[in-house]
Amino acid sequence: MVKVYVDERERNSKVPKYLISMGVSVVFKQLDVGDYIPAEGYVIERKRVDDLAHSVFEGRFFHQIKRLKESGLSPILLIEGNLSILEKITSKPKAVEAALITAAIYNNIPIIYTRNARHSAEVIKYIAEKLQSHEVRHVVQVSYRKYSKPKDQLDFRAWQVYILSSFPGIGPKTAEKLLNKFGSLRNVLNASPSELARVEGMSEDKAWLINKILNYESREVRESKGLTKFMRGQEEA
Repeated sequence: MVKVYVDERERNSKVPKYLISMGVSVVFKQLDVGDYIPAEGYVIERKRVDDLAHSVFEGRFFHQIKRLKESGLSPILLIEGNLSILEKITSKPKAVEAALITAAIYNNIPIIYTRNARHSAEVIKYIAEKLQSHEVRHVVQVSYRKYSKPKDQLDFRAWQVYILSSFPGIGPKTAEKLLNKFGSLRNVLNASPSELARVEGMSEDKAWLINKILNYESREVRESKGLTKFMRGQEEA
């Protein structure tokens, strides 16, 4: 299932509701920048045309563009609605168009135009599907190429990235950051949730989920341990 992280401020928007109805797993959280994260390393800033105009004239637009560029993520600007209404809501529609041109040309931010909230949800879902399937293909292709090498030529770093990327919510970029931080795969897996959460791209939820996966025991194992503990208690008694 495709997962998209959505900023809490978008909770009352129709877009997350449409995403859910389309089978997308929507996770609300407080995002540092942007409104939607369709895949690791990417962020979408959604603006309705009326909000776009207000943000340009209030000075918020260029501040947001600056933050998007400094975030280290690949930003996408999604403009929702018909630009023709600019003439009805402002006497300076050309200023808004100029702001978009600045974002696209001078800041290299791609701009996608949608008709309405449903169309926005469709586009976000499509972007998430493409980017997330690319992440999976990239990891599998890298691991296959490395596995095909003779034993003495195996790229152990690629295998470490592959193993970490198999955890939910962790892609190749975050896996690299974890390995750079802790030095080895063993150190990453031995790190506490609070230590993992300090790494860029991680969160407390992801860290605790990894901890639960690593320490999960099947029902049979738990019952076996409980029986062993009971038998030892009987012997000591």
